[in-house]
Amino acid sequence: MFVNQVGNHTHMMTSPIADLLTRLRNASRARKLEVILPASRIKKEILRILKNHNYIADYQEVMQGKLPRLKVELRFSSETMLPALNYIELISKPGLRHYVSKDKIPLVLNGHGLAIISTSKGLMTDREARRAGVGGEVICHVW
Repeated sequence: MFVNQVGNHTHMMTSPIADLLTRLRNASRARKLEVILPASRIKKEILRILKNHNYIADYQEVMQGKLPRLKVELRFSSETMLPALNYIELISKPGLRHYVSKDKIPLVLNGHGLAIISTSKGLMTDREARRAGVGGEVICHVW
């Protein structure tokens, strides 16, 4: 468990990854152009995959005082202002991990979405994991 002090409120944060996904989901729905959140290596890896697949416009590491943060620029369609990130859901939770073998890698939204999988070769999409012939922990589904 992580404890996050905000003002005089103490929030229990079950998982930094769940926190990342929730912040992205909320910012997207609220049509926010960017969101700033605590930095970590795994979050950067998740953001790299989201950027490579055009779910976010960009991200960069910035310093906020002495703390490293990730500044994420969200992506919206220019005409409709609909978010590129429609759906992002945590699959493997701290209390219930979800592992798959290379033969059981999920196909998200008939291949239109993607699963982010933590493998022995690093974080990759479901397609990359199938190609590499590795299974792993299914972190989240995105479309």
